[in-house]
Amino acid sequence: MHILSKMLSITVLGVSLALGISAVADAAPKNDFKVAWSIYVGWMPWGYAADHGIVKKWADKYGIKIEVTQFNDYVESMNQYTAGAFDAVTLTNMDGLSIPAAGGVDTTAVIVGDFSSGNDAVILKNKTTLADIKNQNVNLVEYSVSHYLLARALESIKLTERDVKVVNTSDADMVAAYKATDVNAVVTWNPLVSTILEEPTARRVFDSSQIPGEIIDLMVANSGVLKENPNFGKALAGIWFETAALLTASSDDGRAAREAMGSASGTDLKGFEAQLAATKLFSKPADAVEFITSKNLPKTMNLVRTFLFEKGLLGSGAASPDVIGIEMPDGQILGDSSNVKLRFTETYMRAAADGSL
Repeated sequence: MHILSKMLSITVLGVSLALGISAVADAAPKNDFKVAWSIYVGWMPWGYAADHGIVKKWADKYGIKIEVTQFNDYVESMNQYTAGAFDAVTLTNMDGLSIPAAGGVDTTAVIVGDFSSGNDAVILKNKTTLADIKNQNVNLVEYSVSHYLLARALESIKLTERDVKVVNTSDADMVAAYKATDVNAVVTWNPLVSTILEEPTARRVFDSSQIPGEIIDLMVANSGVLKENPNFGKALAGIWFETAALLTASSDDGRAAREAMGSASGTDLKGFEAQLAATKLFSKPADAVEFITSKNLPKTMNLVRTFLFEKGLLGSGAASPDVIGIEMPDGQILGDSSNVKLRFTETYMRAAADGSL
């Protein structure tokens, strides 16, 4: 994962809020679409697909053009999408709610690509159990999914943030911070987790595999654009599932694809496959449909919106977590039904599952 990946920024949130409804991209029918992505194990298929003709194949099928752009800065990719410069972007469920949705951009999750299943972790120095975190300073990127993971970890042992002290630390500085003698606890994500765990003093005491399905990686699109151009959503689904199937294949082609994606993300085949092992990747559309239509998704999004509200990340005027409506695939809405800005749909993944793409 790129060092800025999964990072949430209050500054960017403020920019997003300032953009407001005017940031919604033109929803008129069109033929040219722009997709943004950033480096993370679960998003590498988008770059690979662009480089190996898979994007063009599916775009040609529907008579459209899709330009795929890699961002080295995850936050900037979301900011550009929120500003209307891109029609779709890769982001997490938490960031989708706190940045484009909170910024007034009606956004739909087209593809549920994966969820973190060990890529994010709580690490203690010379301690072996999570309970040892009590009264410790905990270094993490404040308001990121690491912060969310810490909150969920503490909750699991009936502690709260009042029982620790969060020390906001740049992800770029996390490995060096861990080596400092006065740092005893960190929460971060891969590949930083793997690097820190190479230290003989480091112990993983909690990770995202213990909150399965809560840190979700998505490809989202502007809802207006998607409504007027459903073939764009179909093409995205076709691109994803063809490339994801290759990514997980045991064939020589699959190995070559993983090696290429690993190299593109700054690691080697072994390092990439280790990150992939800590990721629940949805390479089969039926599995993705089952996940997004399960009763767990509303529960997860309720946890996420509550966390964001408590941190003041749903807007300064937010009176409750209900300020933004979140629509589930079955039409159920969490929050304000008159202000739905984040939507989950199985439509395009189901089309891939039943062979109707």
